[in-house]
Amino acid sequence: MNIDDIAESFEMLDDWEARYALLLDLGKKLEPLPDEAHTDINKVRGCMSQVWMDHQLNDGALHFRGDSDAHIVRGLIALLFAMVQDRKPQEILALDIPGTFAQLGLENHISMNRRNGFYAMTERIKGMARAAAEG
Repeated sequence: MNIDDIAESFEMLDDWEARYALLLDLGKKLEPLPDEAHTDINKVRGCMSQVWMDHQLNDGALHFRGDSDAHIVRGLIALLFAMVQDRKPQEILALDIPGTFAQLGLENHISMNRRNGFYAMTERIKGMARAAAEG
Protein backbone atom coordinates (compact mmCIF):
# COMPACT_ATOMS: atom_id res chain seq x y z
CA MET A 1 0.00 0.00 0.00
CA ASN A 2 1.52 3.34 -0.97
CA ILE A 3 1.16 6.57 0.98
CA ASP A 4 -1.60 7.92 -1.29
CA ASP A 5 -3.67 4.78 -0.67
CA ILE A 6 -3.09 5.09 3.07
CA ALA A 7 -4.09 8.78 3.06
CA GLU A 8 -7.25 7.94 1.10
CA SER A 9 -8.11 5.15 3.56
CA PHE A 10 -7.54 7.51 6.49
CA GLU A 11 -9.96 10.03 4.96
CA MET A 12 -12.64 7.38 4.50
CA LEU A 13 -12.38 6.09 8.07
CA ASP A 14 -14.67 7.87 10.50
CA ASP A 15 -12.77 7.61 13.74
CA TRP A 16 -9.27 7.24 15.09
CA GLU A 17 -9.89 3.78 16.43
CA ALA A 18 -10.41 2.60 12.83
CA ARG A 19 -7.27 4.47 11.74
CA TYR A 20 -5.25 2.82 14.51
CA ALA A 21 -6.60 -0.53 13.34
CA LEU A 22 -5.37 0.30 9.82
CA LEU A 23 -1.91 1.15 11.22
CA LEU A 24 -1.84 -2.15 13.11
CA ASP A 25 -2.82 -3.99 9.93
CA LEU A 26 -0.07 -2.23 7.96
CA GLY A 27 2.44 -3.26 10.62
CA LYS A 28 1.42 -6.91 10.29
CA LYS A 29 2.22 -6.75 6.57
CA LEU A 30 5.78 -5.43 6.96
CA GLU A 31 8.45 -7.38 5.16
CA PRO A 32 10.05 -9.52 7.88
CA LEU A 33 13.37 -8.40 9.31
CA PRO A 34 15.50 -11.50 9.92
CA ASP A 35 16.56 -12.18 13.51
CA GLU A 36 20.20 -11.62 12.59
CA ALA A 37 19.33 -8.03 11.59
CA HIS A 38 18.06 -7.24 15.10
CA THR A 39 21.47 -5.83 16.00
CA ASP A 40 22.69 -2.80 17.88
CA ILE A 41 23.94 -1.20 14.65
CA ASN A 42 20.40 -1.45 13.15
CA LYS A 43 18.70 -0.12 16.29
CA VAL A 44 17.05 3.28 15.95
CA ARG A 45 17.98 5.60 18.81
CA GLY A 46 15.34 7.96 20.20
CA CYS A 47 12.47 5.48 20.22
CA MET A 48 10.80 4.33 23.42
CA SER A 49 10.12 0.95 21.81
CA GLN A 50 12.76 -1.29 20.33
CA VAL A 51 13.08 -0.41 16.62
CA TRP A 52 15.48 -1.84 14.04
CA MET A 53 15.95 -0.79 10.42
CA ASP A 54 18.25 -1.85 7.65
CA HIS A 55 18.39 -1.18 3.93
CA GLN A 56 19.83 -2.34 0.63
CA LEU A 57 20.67 -0.33 -2.45
CA ASN A 58 19.11 -1.99 -5.50
CA ASP A 59 19.59 -0.36 -8.93
CA GLY A 60 20.09 3.03 -7.30
CA ALA A 61 16.97 2.76 -5.12
CA LEU A 62 16.82 2.10 -1.39
CA HIS A 63 14.87 -0.88 -0.10
CA PHE A 64 14.13 -0.84 3.63
CA ARG A 65 13.22 -3.45 6.20
CA GLY A 66 12.25 -2.77 9.78
CA ASP A 67 10.76 -4.19 12.93
CA SER A 68 9.63 -3.17 16.39
CA ASP A 69 8.54 -4.84 19.58
CA ALA A 70 5.44 -2.58 19.64
CA HIS A 71 2.57 -3.24 17.22
CA ILE A 72 1.60 0.41 16.71
CA VAL A 73 5.25 1.27 16.02
CA ARG A 74 5.39 -1.48 13.40
CA GLY A 75 2.46 0.33 11.80
CA LEU A 76 4.34 3.63 11.91
CA ILE A 77 7.34 1.92 10.30
CA ALA A 78 5.04 0.62 7.54
CA LEU A 79 3.62 4.13 7.10
CA LEU A 80 7.13 5.58 6.81
CA PHE A 81 8.19 2.87 4.37
CA ALA A 82 5.09 3.61 2.25
CA MET A 83 6.62 7.05 1.68
CA VAL A 84 10.22 5.99 0.97
CA GLN A 85 10.33 2.37 -0.18
CA ASP A 86 12.31 1.68 -3.36
CA ARG A 87 12.98 5.34 -4.12
CA LYS A 88 16.26 6.92 -5.11
CA PRO A 89 18.18 8.62 -2.26
CA GLN A 90 17.67 12.10 -3.73
CA GLU A 91 13.90 11.53 -3.87
CA ILE A 92 13.84 10.47 -0.21
CA LEU A 93 15.89 13.50 0.84
CA ALA A 94 13.42 15.79 -0.97
CA LEU A 95 10.35 14.33 0.77
CA ASP A 96 8.51 16.30 3.44
CA ILE A 97 7.89 13.30 5.68
CA PRO A 98 6.87 15.34 8.77
CA GLY A 99 4.43 17.30 6.59
CA THR A 100 2.80 14.10 5.35
CA PHE A 101 2.69 12.76 8.91
CA ALA A 102 0.91 15.94 10.04
CA GLN A 103 -1.40 15.91 7.02
CA LEU A 104 -2.60 12.44 8.03
CA GLY A 105 -3.53 13.89 11.42
CA LEU A 106 -1.10 11.72 13.31
CA GLU A 107 0.58 14.75 14.92
CA ASN A 108 -2.42 15.14 17.21
CA HIS A 109 -3.44 11.52 17.67
CA ILE A 110 -0.39 9.65 18.87
CA SER A 111 1.62 10.23 22.02
CA MET A 112 4.58 12.58 22.10
CA ASN A 113 6.89 9.60 22.67
CA ARG A 114 5.57 7.83 19.57
CA ARG A 115 5.80 11.06 17.57
CA ASN A 116 9.42 11.55 18.68
CA GLY A 117 10.14 7.94 17.76
CA PHE A 118 8.62 8.47 14.31
CA TYR A 119 10.88 11.48 13.79
CA ALA A 120 13.89 9.45 14.98
CA MET A 121 13.00 6.79 12.38
CA THR A 122 12.64 9.54 9.76
CA GLU A 123 16.10 10.87 10.59
CA ARG A 124 17.52 7.35 10.36
CA ILE A 125 15.98 6.93 6.88
CA LYS A 126 17.25 10.35 5.76
CA GLY A 127 20.72 9.44 7.06
CA MET A 128 20.70 6.21 5.05
CA ALA A 129 19.59 8.16 1.97
CA ARG A 130 22.34 10.78 2.50
CA ALA A 131 24.99 8.08 2.84
CA ALA A 132 23.74 6.34 -0.32
CA ALA A 133 23.64 9.62 -2.25
CA GLU A 134 27.22 10.38 -1.26
CA GLY A 135 28.32 6.95 -2.44
